[in-house]
Amino acid sequence: MALVNKSAKALLVGICTCLLSLLANAQSDYPTKPITYVVPYPPGGAADVFARQLAKKLSERLGKPVVIENRPGANGNIGSEYVAKAPADGYMILLGSASTITINPHLYGKQMPYDPMKDLQPVSGTHEMANVLVVNIATPYKSVADVVAAAKAKPGAIAYASAGNGNTMHLAGEQFKMQADIDLLHVPYKGGPPALNDVLGGQVPMMFNNLPAIVMLVNSGKLRALGVGSAKRSPLLPSVPTMDEAGMKGYVSIVWNGIFVRAGTPRPIVERLNREIVAILNEPDTKRSLEEQGFNTMPTTPEQFADLIRADYPRWGTLVKASGAKVD
Repeated sequence: MALVNKSAKALLVGICTCLLSLLANAQSDYPTKPITYVVPYPPGGAADVFARQLAKKLSERLGKPVVIENRPGANGNIGSEYVAKAPADGYMILLGSASTITINPHLYGKQMPYDPMKDLQPVSGTHEMANVLVVNIATPYKSVADVVAAAKAKPGAIAYASAGNGNTMHLAGEQFKMQADIDLLHVPYKGGPPALNDVLGGQVPMMFNNLPAIVMLVNSGKLRALGVGSAKRSPLLPSVPTMDEAGMKGYVSIVWNGIFVRAGTPRPIVERLNREIVAILNEPDTKRSLEEQGFNTMPTTPEQFADLIRADYPRWGTLVKASGAKVD
Protein backbone atom coordinates (compact mmCIF):
# COMPACT_ATOMS: atom_id res chain seq x y z
CA MET A 1 0.00 0.00 0.00
CA ALA A 2 2.87 2.37 0.84
CA LEU A 3 4.43 1.66 -2.55
CA VAL A 4 1.14 2.44 -4.29
CA ASN A 5 0.78 5.71 -2.39
CA LYS A 6 4.33 6.73 -3.28
CA SER A 7 3.72 5.89 -6.93
CA ALA A 8 0.47 7.88 -6.95
CA LYS A 9 2.18 10.87 -5.33
CA ALA A 10 5.03 10.69 -7.81
CA LEU A 11 2.56 10.58 -10.70
CA LEU A 12 0.66 13.58 -9.30
CA VAL A 13 3.85 15.56 -8.83
CA GLY A 14 4.88 14.69 -12.38
CA ILE A 15 1.53 15.82 -13.80
CA CYS A 16 1.61 19.10 -11.83
CA THR A 17 5.19 19.77 -12.94
CA CYS A 18 4.23 19.12 -16.55
CA LEU A 19 1.21 21.43 -16.33
CA LEU A 20 3.25 24.20 -14.73
CA SER A 21 5.87 23.82 -17.42
CA LEU A 22 3.24 24.05 -20.17
CA LEU A 23 1.70 27.13 -18.50
CA ALA A 24 5.08 28.83 -18.18
CA ASN A 25 5.88 28.10 -21.82
CA ALA A 26 2.48 29.41 -22.92
CA GLN A 27 3.12 32.66 -21.03
CA SER A 28 6.65 33.06 -22.35
CA ASP A 29 5.48 32.42 -25.92
CA TYR A 30 2.63 34.96 -25.64
CA PRO A 31 1.09 35.88 -27.97
CA THR A 32 0.61 32.90 -30.26
CA LYS A 33 -2.61 34.15 -31.90
CA PRO A 34 -4.43 37.43 -32.66
CA ILE A 35 -5.48 39.72 -29.81
CA THR A 36 -8.91 41.36 -29.68
CA TYR A 37 -8.86 44.99 -28.56
CA VAL A 38 -12.34 45.89 -27.33
CA VAL A 39 -13.41 49.54 -27.62
CA PRO A 40 -16.69 50.01 -25.72
CA TYR A 41 -17.69 53.02 -27.82
CA PRO A 42 -18.85 53.57 -31.43
CA PRO A 43 -16.39 53.92 -34.33
CA GLY A 44 -15.24 57.44 -35.13
CA GLY A 45 -14.99 58.92 -31.64
CA ALA A 46 -11.79 59.96 -29.88
CA ALA A 47 -11.49 56.63 -28.05
CA ASP A 48 -11.76 54.67 -31.29
CA VAL A 49 -9.28 56.92 -33.09
CA PHE A 50 -6.69 56.43 -30.36
CA ALA A 51 -7.30 52.67 -30.12
CA ARG A 52 -6.69 52.11 -33.84
CA GLN A 53 -3.36 53.90 -33.68
CA LEU A 54 -2.24 51.95 -30.63
CA ALA A 55 -3.46 48.65 -32.12
CA LYS A 56 -1.32 49.11 -35.21
CA LYS A 57 1.82 49.78 -33.16
CA LEU A 58 1.09 47.00 -30.68
CA SER A 59 0.58 44.51 -33.49
CA GLU A 60 3.98 45.42 -34.92
CA ARG A 61 5.71 44.92 -31.57
CA LEU A 62 3.93 41.70 -30.61
CA GLY A 63 4.16 40.12 -34.05
CA LYS A 64 0.46 39.20 -34.07
CA PRO A 65 -2.65 41.04 -35.29
CA VAL A 66 -4.38 43.27 -32.75
CA VAL A 67 -7.96 43.54 -33.99
CA ILE A 68 -10.31 46.34 -32.93
CA GLU A 69 -13.82 45.27 -31.91
CA ASN A 70 -16.29 48.07 -31.17
CA ARG A 71 -18.92 47.04 -28.60
CA PRO A 72 -20.74 50.27 -27.67
CA GLY A 73 -23.68 50.74 -25.35
CA ALA A 74 -24.69 51.38 -21.74
CA ASN A 75 -22.02 54.07 -21.27
CA GLY A 76 -19.31 51.53 -22.12
CA ASN A 77 -20.65 48.74 -19.92
CA ILE A 78 -21.44 46.33 -22.76
CA GLY A 79 -17.90 46.13 -24.11
CA SER A 80 -16.33 46.29 -20.66
CA GLU A 81 -18.47 43.45 -19.33
CA TYR A 82 -17.47 41.40 -22.38
CA VAL A 83 -13.81 41.66 -21.38
CA ALA A 84 -14.54 41.29 -17.64
CA LYS A 85 -16.08 37.88 -18.36
CA ALA A 86 -13.58 36.72 -21.00
CA PRO A 87 -10.88 34.09 -20.37
CA ALA A 88 -7.98 35.46 -18.30
CA ASP A 89 -5.39 34.70 -20.97
CA GLY A 90 -4.42 38.12 -22.36
CA TYR A 91 -6.04 37.59 -25.76
CA MET A 92 -8.73 40.18 -25.09
CA ILE A 93 -7.79 43.68 -23.95
CA LEU A 94 -10.02 46.63 -23.13
CA LEU A 95 -9.81 50.36 -23.66
CA GLY A 96 -11.09 51.40 -20.24
CA SER A 97 -11.85 54.93 -19.14
CA ALA A 98 -13.02 56.97 -16.20
CA SER A 99 -16.57 56.33 -17.43
CA THR A 100 -16.41 52.55 -17.40
CA ILE A 101 -14.16 52.06 -14.38
CA THR A 102 -14.81 54.83 -11.85
CA ILE A 103 -18.13 56.46 -12.89
CA ASN A 104 -20.43 53.60 -13.90
CA PRO A 105 -20.33 51.80 -10.53
CA HIS A 106 -21.76 54.94 -8.89
CA LEU A 107 -24.21 55.53 -11.72
CA TYR A 108 -25.59 51.99 -12.08
CA GLY A 109 -25.29 50.77 -8.49
CA LYS A 110 -26.74 47.28 -8.13
CA GLN A 111 -27.52 47.19 -11.86
CA MET A 112 -23.79 47.20 -12.64
CA PRO A 113 -23.14 43.94 -14.58
CA TYR A 114 -19.48 43.62 -13.51
CA ASP A 115 -17.16 44.96 -10.82
CA PRO A 116 -14.37 46.88 -12.56
CA MET A 117 -12.28 46.97 -9.40
CA LYS A 118 -12.37 43.16 -9.04
CA ASP A 119 -13.02 41.79 -12.54
CA LEU A 120 -10.49 43.85 -14.50
CA GLN A 121 -6.70 44.12 -14.14
CA PRO A 122 -5.06 47.48 -14.97
CA VAL A 123 -2.19 47.08 -17.47
CA SER A 124 -1.16 50.68 -18.23
CA GLY A 125 -2.57 54.14 -18.47
CA THR A 126 -2.47 55.38 -22.06
CA HIS A 127 -3.66 58.99 -22.29
CA GLU A 128 -5.66 61.87 -20.88
CA MET A 129 -7.98 64.24 -22.76
CA ALA A 130 -9.48 67.57 -21.75
CA ASN A 131 -13.19 68.14 -22.24
CA VAL A 132 -13.95 71.31 -24.19
CA LEU A 133 -17.15 73.37 -24.24
CA VAL A 134 -18.05 73.85 -27.91
CA VAL A 135 -21.05 75.50 -29.56
CA ASN A 136 -22.56 75.57 -33.03
CA ILE A 137 -21.15 78.53 -34.96
CA ALA A 138 -24.65 79.88 -35.67
CA THR A 139 -25.34 80.42 -31.96
CA PRO A 140 -24.84 83.87 -30.44
CA TYR A 141 -22.54 82.46 -27.75
CA LYS A 142 -19.02 83.87 -28.01
CA SER A 143 -17.93 83.10 -24.43
CA VAL A 144 -18.76 81.00 -21.40
CA ALA A 145 -20.27 84.14 -19.85
CA ASP A 146 -22.67 84.38 -22.81
CA VAL A 147 -23.93 80.85 -22.16
CA VAL A 148 -24.34 81.55 -18.44
CA ALA A 149 -26.27 84.77 -19.11
CA ALA A 150 -28.57 83.08 -21.63
CA ALA A 151 -29.23 80.15 -19.30
CA LYS A 152 -30.08 82.46 -16.42
CA ALA A 153 -32.48 84.37 -18.66
CA LYS A 154 -34.24 81.17 -19.78
CA PRO A 155 -33.72 78.41 -17.20
CA GLY A 156 -33.95 74.92 -18.70
CA ALA A 157 -34.46 76.17 -22.25
CA ILE A 158 -30.90 75.74 -23.55
CA ALA A 159 -29.83 72.19 -24.36
CA TYR A 160 -26.47 70.48 -24.34
CA ALA A 161 -25.65 67.11 -25.92
CA SER A 162 -23.54 64.29 -24.53
CA ALA A 163 -22.45 60.75 -25.36
CA GLY A 164 -24.97 59.37 -22.85
CA ASN A 165 -26.14 59.58 -19.27
CA GLY A 166 -23.22 59.38 -16.87
CA ASN A 167 -20.59 59.80 -19.58
CA THR A 168 -17.79 62.22 -18.73
CA MET A 169 -19.22 64.64 -21.31
CA HIS A 170 -22.51 64.60 -19.41
CA LEU A 171 -20.82 65.07 -16.05
CA ALA A 172 -18.70 67.91 -17.46
CA GLY A 173 -21.98 69.64 -18.30
CA GLU A 174 -23.44 68.90 -14.87
CA GLN A 175 -20.31 70.24 -13.21
CA PHE A 176 -20.68 73.42 -15.29
CA LYS A 177 -24.36 73.73 -14.34
CA MET A 178 -23.65 73.38 -10.62
CA GLN A 179 -20.70 75.77 -10.63
CA ALA A 180 -22.46 78.44 -12.71
CA ASP A 181 -25.78 77.91 -10.87
CA ILE A 182 -27.70 77.52 -14.11
CA ASP A 183 -30.24 75.07 -15.52
CA LEU A 184 -29.48 73.42 -18.88
CA LEU A 185 -31.42 70.65 -20.67
CA HIS A 186 -29.33 67.49 -21.07
CA VAL A 187 -29.81 65.58 -24.35
CA PRO A 188 -28.10 62.15 -24.16
CA TYR A 189 -27.01 60.27 -27.30
CA LYS A 190 -25.70 56.77 -27.87
CA GLY A 191 -22.09 57.83 -28.26
CA GLY A 192 -20.05 60.95 -28.90
CA PRO A 193 -20.10 60.97 -32.74
CA PRO A 194 -23.90 61.25 -33.13
CA ALA A 195 -24.03 63.90 -30.41
CA LEU A 196 -21.30 65.90 -32.14
CA ASN A 197 -23.07 65.56 -35.51
CA ASP A 198 -26.20 67.15 -34.08
CA VAL A 199 -24.23 70.02 -32.56
CA LEU A 200 -22.61 70.59 -35.95
CA GLY A 201 -26.03 70.42 -37.60
CA GLY A 202 -27.58 72.86 -35.13
CA GLN A 203 -30.12 70.43 -33.65
CA VAL A 204 -28.47 70.99 -30.24
CA PRO A 205 -26.52 74.20 -29.61
CA MET A 206 -23.59 72.90 -27.55
CA MET A 207 -21.78 70.11 -25.76
CA PHE A 208 -18.64 69.22 -23.85
CA ASN A 209 -16.48 66.90 -25.95
CA ASN A 210 -12.98 65.44 -25.83
CA LEU A 211 -10.30 67.69 -27.32
CA PRO A 212 -9.15 65.22 -30.03
CA ALA A 213 -12.72 64.95 -31.37
CA ILE A 214 -13.21 68.69 -31.87
CA VAL A 215 -9.81 70.32 -32.40
CA MET A 216 -9.85 70.13 -36.22
CA LEU A 217 -13.49 71.24 -36.35
CA VAL A 218 -12.68 74.28 -34.20
CA ASN A 219 -9.56 75.21 -36.13
CA SER A 220 -11.41 74.88 -39.44
CA GLY A 221 -14.22 77.16 -38.24
CA LYS A 222 -16.94 74.49 -38.09
CA LEU A 223 -17.32 74.75 -34.31
CA ARG A 224 -16.63 77.47 -31.75
CA ALA A 225 -14.75 76.53 -28.59
CA LEU A 226 -15.51 78.57 -25.48
CA GLY A 227 -13.54 76.88 -22.71
CA VAL A 228 -11.04 74.06 -22.17
CA GLY A 229 -11.38 71.80 -19.14
CA SER A 230 -7.65 71.48 -18.48
CA ALA A 231 -5.70 73.44 -15.88
CA LYS A 232 -3.71 75.16 -18.64
CA ARG A 233 -4.60 76.25 -22.16
CA SER A 234 -4.13 73.67 -24.85
CA PRO A 235 -1.32 74.40 -27.33
CA LEU A 236 -3.72 73.10 -30.00
CA LEU A 237 -6.26 75.83 -29.13
CA PRO A 238 -4.05 78.61 -27.74
CA SER A 239 -6.67 81.35 -28.09
CA VAL A 240 -9.33 79.41 -26.16
CA PRO A 241 -9.34 80.14 -22.41
CA THR A 242 -9.52 77.47 -19.78
CA MET A 243 -12.89 77.17 -18.04
CA ASP A 244 -11.16 78.64 -14.99
CA GLU A 245 -9.99 81.67 -16.98
CA ALA A 246 -13.50 81.99 -18.41
CA GLY A 247 -14.96 82.51 -14.95
CA MET A 248 -15.50 78.95 -13.70
CA LYS A 249 -12.87 79.07 -10.95
CA GLY A 250 -11.24 75.73 -10.25
CA TYR A 251 -13.19 73.95 -13.00
CA VAL A 252 -11.30 70.92 -14.38
CA SER A 253 -12.68 68.16 -16.61
CA ILE A 254 -10.03 65.66 -17.68
CA VAL A 255 -10.72 62.12 -18.94
CA TRP A 256 -8.16 59.32 -18.53
CA ASN A 257 -7.98 56.10 -20.53
CA GLY A 258 -5.95 52.93 -20.26
CA ILE A 259 -5.63 49.25 -21.06
CA PHE A 260 -7.18 46.47 -18.97
CA VAL A 261 -7.35 42.68 -19.12
CA ARG A 262 -9.50 40.19 -17.26
CA ALA A 263 -8.49 39.85 -13.60
CA GLY A 264 -6.41 36.74 -13.04
CA THR A 265 -4.43 37.13 -16.26
CA PRO A 266 -0.92 35.73 -15.55
CA ARG A 267 1.53 38.37 -14.39
CA PRO A 268 4.10 37.67 -17.17
CA ILE A 269 1.42 38.47 -19.79
CA VAL A 270 0.40 41.68 -18.00
CA GLU A 271 4.07 42.69 -17.82
CA ARG A 272 4.64 41.95 -21.51
CA LEU A 273 1.65 44.05 -22.54
CA ASN A 274 2.69 46.85 -20.19
CA ARG A 275 6.25 46.82 -21.49
CA GLU A 276 5.15 47.11 -25.13
CA ILE A 277 2.47 49.76 -24.50
CA VAL A 278 4.83 51.94 -22.45
CA ALA A 279 7.51 51.62 -25.15
CA ILE A 280 5.02 52.68 -27.84
CA LEU A 281 3.80 55.70 -25.89
CA ASN A 282 7.39 56.78 -25.18
CA GLU A 283 8.46 56.63 -28.84
CA PRO A 284 9.19 60.31 -29.69
CA ASP A 285 7.36 60.22 -33.04
CA THR A 286 4.34 58.42 -31.61
CA LYS A 287 4.15 60.68 -28.57
CA ARG A 288 4.40 63.80 -30.74
CA SER A 289 1.77 62.53 -33.21
CA LEU A 290 -0.70 61.65 -30.46
CA GLU A 291 -0.22 64.92 -28.59
CA GLU A 292 -0.69 66.88 -31.83
CA GLN A 293 -4.14 65.27 -31.97
CA GLY A 294 -4.98 66.20 -28.36
CA PHE A 295 -4.08 62.93 -26.61
CA ASN A 296 -1.85 63.64 -23.62
CA THR A 297 0.12 60.38 -23.34
CA MET A 298 0.14 58.77 -19.90
CA PRO A 299 2.18 55.52 -19.74
CA THR A 300 2.27 53.92 -16.27
CA THR A 301 3.13 50.73 -14.47
CA PRO A 302 0.13 48.51 -13.57
CA GLU A 303 0.53 49.61 -9.94
CA GLN A 304 0.62 53.33 -10.77
CA PHE A 305 -2.49 52.94 -12.89
CA ALA A 306 -4.29 51.07 -10.09
CA ASP A 307 -3.38 53.89 -7.66
CA LEU A 308 -4.81 56.51 -10.06
CA ILE A 309 -8.06 54.55 -10.31
CA ARG A 310 -8.43 54.20 -6.54
CA ALA A 311 -7.88 57.95 -6.10
CA ASP A 312 -10.32 58.81 -8.90
CA TYR A 313 -13.14 56.55 -7.71
CA PRO A 314 -14.54 58.65 -4.82
CA ARG A 315 -14.20 61.94 -6.74
CA TRP A 316 -16.55 60.78 -9.49
CA GLY A 317 -18.91 59.29 -6.91
CA THR A 318 -19.28 62.69 -5.29
CA LEU A 319 -20.02 64.35 -8.65
CA VAL A 320 -22.54 61.68 -9.72
CA LYS A 321 -24.40 62.06 -6.43
CA ALA A 322 -24.35 65.85 -6.49
CA SER A 323 -25.48 66.05 -10.11
CA GLY A 324 -28.31 63.57 -9.73
CA ALA A 325 -27.16 61.84 -12.95
CA LYS A 326 -29.17 58.70 -13.71
CA VAL A 327 -29.00 55.86 -16.22
CA ASP A 328 -31.37 55.73 -19.20
